[in-house]
Amino acid sequence: MDGDPPLRQWAAEVERPEQEIDLARAALVLARMEYADLDIGAYLGRLGELAARAEAGCRKCTDLNLLHCVREYLFAEVGFAGNRDAYSDPRNSFLNDVLDRRLGIPITLSLLLIEVGRQLGLPMEGIGLPGHFVAGVRLGEEQLLLDPFNGGAILTPDACADLVARALGRRVRLTDADFAPVTKRQLLARMLRNLKAIYWQRGEWDKAVQTVDRLLVLEPAAGGEWRDRGNALASLGEFRRGLADWERYLTDFPNAPDGEKVRGHLRRVREKLAQLN
Repeated sequence: MDGDPPLRQWAAEVERPEQEIDLARAALVLARMEYADLDIGAYLGRLGELAARAEAGCRKCTDLNLLHCVREYLFAEVGFAGNRDAYSDPRNSFLNDVLDRRLGIPITLSLLLIEVGRQLGLPMEGIGLPGHFVAGVRLGEEQLLLDPFNGGAILTPDACADLVARALGRRVRLTDADFAPVTKRQLLARMLRNLKAIYWQRGEWDKAVQTVDRLLVLEPAAGGEWRDRGNALASLGEFRRGLADWERYLTDFPNAPDGEKVRGHLRRVREKLAQLN
């Protein structure tokens, strides 16, 4: 971490009590993985401007009316939308790109709505449905759910079930736990896992490693991330670093279902390194 200033900045943002994490700022610090000189203050200012303009259009500002004004302003007037044509574009996962291009995926558009709403005093929260992230707001005893990927549409429980079925390719029974708000760390971890999957599919191993680095700051006990970083490092030819990650994975999870497979990787890489010496 000493030689990676963006990673140190990331750790400084997220290694603090949950209530002290500034979600929008943390998401922009995450984007410095790709944009090292990103002007975070300028983009935080953009979020503030969006909130101010949404509020300016609200004549009778009860929480419900304010919520509808925010939805109308962000998705109908400004035109933020789900990027259906290039869903796996990594830019959809970086908040600065979402603000610049007005395109995103469910989790980053939810983050946008949550942060703009929170600036106006709305009790917004992230809801991590299986396969599809949405935003929620508590209005009295009622939880109202919105789908920012689809224009901020209001969701019923049946509509949520349909969304999840389309995302997963099968129907699942949603429980109360699926509608529970996620923590800021959980939201950021889900963003990172989306990015990791994209980079993995593309074979962009250096970026996959950077993504796992950030996941491990959030979740150092996530054994699968140590294994996966070892795989990515090996794909980059950094065999000794990969070995260290695999060894940690096997030490922490000696009965892992894929333990024999990982031990096979270890043996082959050790043999290769012995031949080079």
